[in-house]
Amino acid sequence: MVKTPEELALMRISGRLLASVFEMLDAQDLAGMSTLQVNDLVERFITDDLAARPASKGQYGFQYVLNCSINEVVCHGVPSAQDIIRDGDIINLDITLEKNGFIADSSKTYMVGTVNPAARRLVRVAQEAMWEGIRQVRPGGHLGDVGAAIERHAKKNGYSVVREYCGHGIGREMHEEPSVLNHGRPGTGPKLREGMTFTVEPMLNQGSRRVATADDGWTVVTEDGRLSAQFEHTVAVTRTGVEVLTLRTDETAGTGSRRGDAPVAIDRRSQ
Repeated sequence: MVKTPEELALMRISGRLLASVFEMLDAQDLAGMSTLQVNDLVERFITDDLAARPASKGQYGFQYVLNCSINEVVCHGVPSAQDIIRDGDIINLDITLEKNGFIADSSKTYMVGTVNPAARRLVRVAQEAMWEGIRQVRPGGHLGDVGAAIERHAKKNGYSVVREYCGHGIGREMHEEPSVLNHGRPGTGPKLREGMTFTVEPMLNQGSRRVATADDGWTVVTEDGRLSAQFEHTVAVTRTGVEVLTLRTDETAGTGSRRGDAPVAIDRRSQ
């Protein structure tokens, strides 16, 4: 779970490459595309342009390179030629990438075209909740600090937090210890140590936190049919705070999701 400096250097490479996948997607007009077309676009970019491996493909029997979760889908949405992305949708794209034996994992909820204000607010608060959690990452802190910060921000804004799914350790394997819950109490849970790497990935619902799994065995939806949004980064605990390994150019390093937010103690040595 704790990575050596040499392992962290390789994880930075994977993280930067994965960030570039989202930057490629940022330039796409998703409206009118099927989720399978998005999947195929990402697969070509990862394999052909980045000479890397889409780490999700083949894992646990999953046939695709990403999860695409539209509107009331919480997570693990399966790409399909029949699922067309439409103006007004929100869609979470959850993508993994392996390079040099190390895996990075990140997701972003896209707002497609003209999205109604209630949906836009949910997406904004979900992104803020992720950053609230990341702000708690530092040596000597606890994983409970991360979950507590996420849950506090969600509830303050009137949203519920999905509990069945959470962040996880990551490195040579997609899912390593520890589990990174999106709820909890400060000062509880495993103590954070320099060199630990894991994901922070809150899922926020407009209504109830209850979820259900579709007949395909993968797709998780809100039980009440209301919207859900998620954001995710892979992070490393550093000597002075946290390094966001999958940070994108559309984000401001150290300030969370918006300029003016309280700063994250990001280690600048590798940025």
